[in-house]
Amino acid sequence: MDLPREEHEFQFNPQRAFPNFNDAQEKRTAANAKARSSLAPHLDLPYGEHKLRRLDIFTAMSAEKASPVHVFVHGGYWRAQDKENFAFVATELAPRGITTVVINYELCPSSTLDLVADSALAAIEWVNRHVAEYGGDPRRISLLGHSAGAHLCAVALAADWRARDIDPSFIRGAVLVSGIFDPAPAMHTTVNADLHLTPEIVARHDVERRALSVDCPVSVLAGGLEPWMWIDQSFRYSHHLRRQGRDPEVLVQPGYTHFDIIDQYLDAESPLLRAVLRMAAR
Repeated sequence: MDLPREEHEFQFNPQRAFPNFNDAQEKRTAANAKARSSLAPHLDLPYGEHKLRRLDIFTAMSAEKASPVHVFVHGGYWRAQDKENFAFVATELAPRGITTVVINYELCPSSTLDLVADSALAAIEWVNRHVAEYGGDPRRISLLGHSAGAHLCAVALAADWRARDIDPSFIRGAVLVSGIFDPAPAMHTTVNADLHLTPEIVARHDVERRALSVDCPVSVLAGGLEPWMWIDQSFRYSHHLRRQGRDPEVLVQPGYTHFDIIDQYLDAESPLLRAVLRMAAR
């Protein structure tokens, strides 16, 4: 569907749809600071040479020797954000006995989307190989990605883990929140000034057309206040999962925007946190 330029920008650039996008992050500042100071995290652990190949681990507050592990992959349209702004996701998880990992990954324009995706996979691989050193169970890892992070988690669901000498069953579940799964629309937004997407790069990273290598439960969430064509990305990816024999949970959450939907990490009764806890319990 061809849209007028401004309408396309509104539909596929969340910052244009929600001009006050910074408000959600500012509201979480205190929660981030508290998590980083009180949950005894291991900060800025390297998983590669690049300065952004770093991650934080918030160890489970539990006597269990090998706790389930939850990996959070932030959004930012593959070009922005930092793990420090998402420490709050461990607030409800670490006290419940879930080791929580918040990763950084390479960003455009300094890196291409190829390297962005490669670094996210490298982070997840590092967690699988090393989280036992921090009390986590490498065979019980669940993922949550928000926005561009949801795309990167979908990349992980399609990755050839056996080529890395890893059994793909280590991923026990995934929650994909407000994701963009086909990068093609981003090529026609102002964001592409940073992304430098080409048809060839888009084809390599369109996860709506990549076969799954991981067989695990998947929950797909979007905010009810998001533009319809952005929400449609979640429905389209859900149909892709169904075509491959999966039965994803699909929820559109009334009243939530693209940026505040992950506040549900702080609400023990929220659909998002319930989905995360369900995946961690597997």
